[in-house]
Amino acid sequence: MLKHILQKTGYAFVTLIGVVTVIFFLFSVLPGDPAQMMLGQNETEEQLQQQKAKYGFDKSIGQQYLYYLNDLSPISWHSSNSTEFSFYSDKKYSGVKLLPFFWNGDLYLKIPYLRTSFQRQDQKVLDIIKQTLPNTAILAVSSIAIALVIGIFLGIISALRKDSFLDKSIQVLSTLGMSLPSFFSAILAAWLFGFVLKEYTGLNMTGNLYELDDFGEKRELHLKNLILPALVLGIRPLAVVIQLMRSSLLEVFQQDYIRTAKAKGLNTYSIVARHGIKNALNPVVTAISGWFASMLAGAVFVEYIFGWNGLGKEIVDALNTLDLPIIMGAVLTIAILFIIINILVDIIYKLLDPRI
Repeated sequence: MLKHILQKTGYAFVTLIGVVTVIFFLFSVLPGDPAQMMLGQNETEEQLQQQKAKYGFDKSIGQQYLYYLNDLSPISWHSSNSTEFSFYSDKKYSGVKLLPFFWNGDLYLKIPYLRTSFQRQDQKVLDIIKQTLPNTAILAVSSIAIALVIGIFLGIISALRKDSFLDKSIQVLSTLGMSLPSFFSAILAAWLFGFVLKEYTGLNMTGNLYELDDFGEKRELHLKNLILPALVLGIRPLAVVIQLMRSSLLEVFQQDYIRTAKAKGLNTYSIVARHGIKNALNPVVTAISGWFASMLAGAVFVEYIFGWNGLGKEIVDALNTLDLPIIMGAVLTIAILFIIINILVDIIYKLLDPRI
């Protein structure tokens, strides 16, 4: 098991380097001058050159890439020249000095530095992600929980009542759920339950998990604002779980050990609970792992429509203002979470089925 985890971790590191490289060069070729965007329209040529020197925009693309890797790396080189572009050009950012290093600098142990926002001066991207990622995680976990609980239950019912009217009805609903784009479902749900039926549902069209009271002094928890975005975001994985659970359980029912269990006189409930569900969960785990990771990215439109202050809404706002450090940091964060989730899924596989 340890060897397997180390091997997967090595693959994950190589994948992460590839993601970082693609992200950097993709956003580096975008039109526009980042230094000019940060200063606005009234900058002087001297101010523009100072800003480019501060953030390394005056360096070649290869040098900028190496600086970016240096900022992201937990062990980084820092030039003793205070004007040199590096993570320590921000005096508020701290690290632990490890040892002196050749080439006029030292090695530091630090938290990966995602740089500062172009539009929010002196606000670090890492701090912005810390503020918004928990909201997105809560939304994603809630959506997956809804999809798992309802999806597994309906998938079992559908498999036990194969080819019945109930089975066909569940299949039609699940197919409809998979075909609906999340942004369309979000607009429809917000309008229907947050506006037309608000008198009966008591739900809002938009809202965040925590909101200020009427006096703007105290933050209040509003769990009801989680209901609509969680349901909308969970529709598509719910449909997938139903289909996979049904197909997998029907396949398990054809196995010899199920026939043996029936021959021993076990009832249907015991067979499904003791033998069927565990062995039918592998494809469901595969789907859910992918969906959970993609939800962190797919929540962009849902969060924006419902006004949910998560990482997805932050990405949309950053795209509108071309705030590249936020976009790059958010995409990189999602990629890291994707990799971690895939490693955890491999471990869960081995626990569910040691033959894998």
